[in-house]
Amino acid sequence: MNVELMDGKVINATDGSSALDVCKSINNSLYKKTLAAKINDKVSFLGCEVKEGDKLQFVSWEDEEGKDCLRHTASHVLAQAVKRLYPDVKVAIGPAIENGFYYDFEFKNPITSEDLPKIEKEMQKIIKENIPVERYTMSRTDAIAYFKEKNEDYKVELIEDLPADAEISFFKQGDFTDLCAGPHVLSTGKVKYVKLMSLAGAYWRGNENNKMLQRIYGTAFPTKEELDEYVNMLEEAKKRDHRKLGKQLDLFNIMEEGPGFPFFFPKGMILKNILEDYWREIHQKAGYQEIKTPMILNSQLWKRSGHWDHYQENMYFTNIDENEYAIKPMNCPGSMLCFKRKIYSYRELPVRMCELGLVHRHEMTGALHGLMRVRCFTQDDAHIFMTKEQIQEEILGVIELTKGLYNLFGFDFHLELSTRPEDSMGSDEDWELATNGLINALNAAGMPYVINEGDGAFYGPKIDFHLKDCIGRTWQCGTIQLDFQMPERFDLTYVGSDGEKHRPVMIHRVVFGSIERFIGILIEHFAGSFPLWLAPVQAKILTITDNSVPMARELADKLEKAGIRVELDIRNEKIGFKIREAQLEKTPYMLVLGDKEVENNQVSVRYRSQGDIGSFGVDDIIARMKDEVDKKLITYDEGK
Repeated sequence: MNVELMDGKVINATDGSSALDVCKSINNSLYKKTLAAKINDKVSFLGCEVKEGDKLQFVSWEDEEGKDCLRHTASHVLAQAVKRLYPDVKVAIGPAIENGFYYDFEFKNPITSEDLPKIEKEMQKIIKENIPVERYTMSRTDAIAYFKEKNEDYKVELIEDLPADAEISFFKQGDFTDLCAGPHVLSTGKVKYVKLMSLAGAYWRGNENNKMLQRIYGTAFPTKEELDEYVNMLEEAKKRDHRKLGKQLDLFNIMEEGPGFPFFFPKGMILKNILEDYWREIHQKAGYQEIKTPMILNSQLWKRSGHWDHYQENMYFTNIDENEYAIKPMNCPGSMLCFKRKIYSYRELPVRMCELGLVHRHEMTGALHGLMRVRCFTQDDAHIFMTKEQIQEEILGVIELTKGLYNLFGFDFHLELSTRPEDSMGSDEDWELATNGLINALNAAGMPYVINEGDGAFYGPKIDFHLKDCIGRTWQCGTIQLDFQMPERFDLTYVGSDGEKHRPVMIHRVVFGSIERFIGILIEHFAGSFPLWLAPVQAKILTITDNSVPMARELADKLEKAGIRVELDIRNEKIGFKIREAQLEKTPYMLVLGDKEVENNQVSVRYRSQGDIGSFGVDDIIARMKDEVDKKLITYDEGK
C-alpha cells in the first residue's frame, strides 16, 4: 500500500503497517525523535495502523502536539505511581495542559504537598523501567464491567455518559491501565524528566456540587536542561508577580470590598495615563476619531447585537424605570450607534472610531487574578467601518500600528488566526469572506501565523497577537476581528458611488487589549523596574545635610519644569537608608546632595541598576534624563 508524507513523498508499506513501522522504515534518526503521528491530520498513537492513501506526518517535541503527547503520558505515569503507593486510591482524569499536566484523585486519607517528592521518585522509577505503552479497545459494556471490578467509580461514570455503541479506547503501561482517547508516546522511558509542582483541590467535573478531589500538577521535559530552565523561569515569575509588586510600588490593589475591581493609586494612575496618552497620540496620527459611549444601555441593544444570546452569562444587569438594562461588557454596540447617527458617503470611508471604554464582565471568583483577570477594565477599542475593497489595507494598517506599539515596549510576538466557532451567527458565505480577508492580509504582511480552528468570536474570525515577555512567557493582548454580522444587525449603511445604500464591513480591534492587564504584564516584564519614560517617579532627590535642602528644592523645581516626575526626600535619615528605600521603590535616578555637591553646584547620581555613576552638573543630568525620556529607551534593570 502507499502512504503519503507531508512533503509529498509516497512511501510503499506492507499492508497492516503502523505509523511506527513506516517511521522506522524511513530512518533511525526520525524514529528516535518521533513521539506521535498525524494520520490524515488527526494526532494519533504511533502504534495505530495506517491504510492505503493515508497522509502521514510525524510529530516530535518541537511540535505542540508532541509536547501534549509526552505530558499526557506523564500524567499516566503519575497515576501509575500514585496507584503503586496508595493502592486504595480512586483515579479520575489526567490531561496534558499548557506547560504540563495534572491528574485528579480521591485518596482514602488526603495527601499533603510533603508527599509529592515520594510520588515523584516513584514516577522516576517507572520512567526508568521504560514500560511499553499499548493501546486497545473494548465495548462500552465490557469497559463498564472492567472498571466496576476495579472499583473505579469515576471511570464508570465517564463511560456511562458515552453512546451505547461507542468503542472505548484504553492505554496500558505495565500494571496500570487507563480509560483514554490518547494519544501517548510509545513507552514511559520517552517521558524522561518530570517534576511535580503543586497540590490543589478540584471538584469532580468542575461542579461544586460534586465531591472535592485532590489534583496533582506536574510538568515533563525530554531533557534536564529544559526542565531546569522552566523551573527557574517559574521562580523568576514569582519574584515578578505583579500583585506583590503592585503593593510594594504603591501602584494598585484589589480590595476585599471589590473583588475583581482594581483600585489604582496615584503612582498607578501616572502609569495608566502615560499609556493612554501614548495610545491617543498614535491613534490620532493613524486617522482615528475618539468617542465615548455610555456604560449602561438597554437590553434591546444587547439583543440586537447578539450578546444577549451569546454572552449573557458574563454580563451584569440593572433595572431603570422598570426596564431592563445591561452594564456593557464590550464597546462595539455603542460604536454602531455612533456610526448610524449620520449618512456616510463611500468617499468618507474608512471611518475609524476609537474608545477607551470601561467594560464589566462577570468572572468566577476562582478565575480572578490580580490585573490579569478582573471584572472591570479599560478596553482600548476601535471600530473601523469600510468597504469590502478596503479590508486588506485596513487590516494591514492595524497590524502595523499594533506591531509598532509592541516593539516600543520590547515585546516579541506571534500571530494566531482563530476561525468560526460552533456558537456563531451569520451565513457560511460571510464567514468565508471574513476568514479569507484575514488570511489575505496576513499573507500580504508576510507574517507567519498559527491557525486555531473554531476559536473565533461568535460574530467573526480574528487575529490574536501573543506577546512574549523577557522571561519567555506569552500573553494574548491585541485582537483584530473582521465582522460582517454587526453591520447587518444594526442596519448600517453608506451611500456608494451608484447613489445606492450599501452595507459596510467592520473591524473590531484592540491593541493593549485591557489597559489594566497590560499594566500587569509590564510590571512583570520589567519586574517593576520601568524604563525612565514609564516610571511613575523618574528621579528622587536625597539630601545628606540640612545645608543641601535649599538646593534640593531648587533642583526639584527645575526637574518638574523640565517635565521630569520627581520626589524629594529631605527627612533626617541616614543617606544609606534613603538610597535603599529608593532602590526598593525601583526609582531609576537617585540624585544625592550633600555639602560637597552644594559647594560644586553638582549632583551625585546613582542609577537603579548601576549604583554610583558619578557627578553631573544640574543642566547635564536634566538633559540626560530628557533625552532618555524623549527616545523612550527600553531598559531591563532586572535582567532579560
